[in-house]
Amino acid sequence: MKESDRSVILSTNVLFGVQSILMKGEGLTGMYYDYAMAAPLMTGKDDPAECNTLILGMGTGTYAHQCRAYFGDMPVEGVEIDEKITDLARTYFELPEDVSVTTYDGRAYLNAIDGKYDVIMVDAYQDITIPFQMSSVEFFTLVKEHLTKDGVMVVNMNMRGSGEDSINAYLSDTIGSVFGEVYTVDVKGSTNRELFASDNPQMIENLQKHKETVADESLLVMMDTVSENLLPYEAGNRIMTDDKAPVELLGMRVIDELIRNEVAYYKTVYEEQGIQGVINAL
Repeated sequence: MKESDRSVILSTNVLFGVQSILMKGEGLTGMYYDYAMAAPLMTGKDDPAECNTLILGMGTGTYAHQCRAYFGDMPVEGVEIDEKITDLARTYFELPEDVSVTTYDGRAYLNAIDGKYDVIMVDAYQDITIPFQMSSVEFFTLVKEHLTKDGVMVVNMNMRGSGEDSINAYLSDTIGSVFGEVYTVDVKGSTNRELFASDNPQMIENLQKHKETVADESLLVMMDTVSENLLPYEAGNRIMTDDKAPVELLGMRVIDELIRNEVAYYKTVYEEQGIQGVINAL
């Protein structure tokens, strides 16, 4: 955990980036959470503060904190598999006591409840790896069953290895086989991609309409950025099921790609600058 005058940052056992962030004195995070805040504006609710929101992979509550800060007293609850992370959230990240967090696996939690939500955020993926039980048709069908009629699911994905037959391609195709509307937007200056899915064909029209009611100028600019860069996703046939979700193999493929790229970089340095250039680059 790192703390500065502007923020508190948590990074656990991840290869890239940070897991959670708290901006002191409020303000946008500059991370994917800002993009994900478009989800409440995509629902059928005219007031995003009324959106009942569930976060699978709560972390230290960054998304919950930002939604509360910009949309008012939104009903938010979370599921986090690591109780120690929740303890950190309460102690160092100002997670409000009235935001309940259940220590459980996200899919198991959905199986155990009957409630419906306007927004479900899936933020349980770390780096380039994802839990297989939260990557299949069966899982996303379960999420859909817990969404209201005009509800929206938002999924945070890492863009590393985002080419053909990558983890992201499999995830996006799988989601596209469950939901009628799927849109993606790349997070500027990062390796993240946000995916929004719904069965409501008006979700983008809702975003355009509801973002005009946003009072905070910085958030309005952010929502303009999201709406201008959203792309409809044309799903293919790379479908993951409970019987076949090769997420570990797909993850290893990305790691192999990263290693190849790193080796190729140093090979180029060696060819151009010799061994001293490699030493200087390390």
